[in-house]
Amino acid sequence: MTEFKDDPTKLIGDVDCTAEGKPLCDANGVKGFPTLKHGDPSDLQDYEGGRDYASLKAFADGLKPVCSVNNIDLCDDQKKAEIHAFMALSVEELDAKIALEEKKLDEAEENFKAEVQKLQETYQKLSEDKDATVAAVKDSGLGLMKSVKIAKGKAGNDEL
Repeated sequence: MTEFKDDPTKLIGDVDCTAEGKPLCDANGVKGFPTLKHGDPSDLQDYEGGRDYASLKAFADGLKPVCSVNNIDLCDDQKKAEIHAFMALSVEELDAKIALEEKKLDEAEENFKAEVQKLQETYQKLSEDKDATVAAVKDSGLGLMKSVKIAKGKAGNDEL
């Protein structure tokens, strides 16, 4: 953060997602710590590079302004058209569209959690079934049969 404190185009900061920063972290999909994000503050992207200083510095040095509402001149024609279409909407219309898309994200998260719960329950059942089968096999005398087989092999015949 100190390295770029006076840079007019780069802001490097940290957020405590366990305290006052939790709403910001939730809004940006932060699930684990540490999570590094970059890009337009309203559309942050995950950083996937190295975590050592040299890698982080090289990445930050390479950052340049990107296509956004504030840098529309950096956008391709398709993105410009998309921005202009959104700019033509009222705040209420934008709120409705945002709410619809956020609802889709919430539904995807809920579906994911429900399906993971089903998997957990299936795993638990399979684990219990396996443990019961292992116990039944051991109780059937498997260990004793193996011991007898080894003893017969050492004796060199089928009789003991």
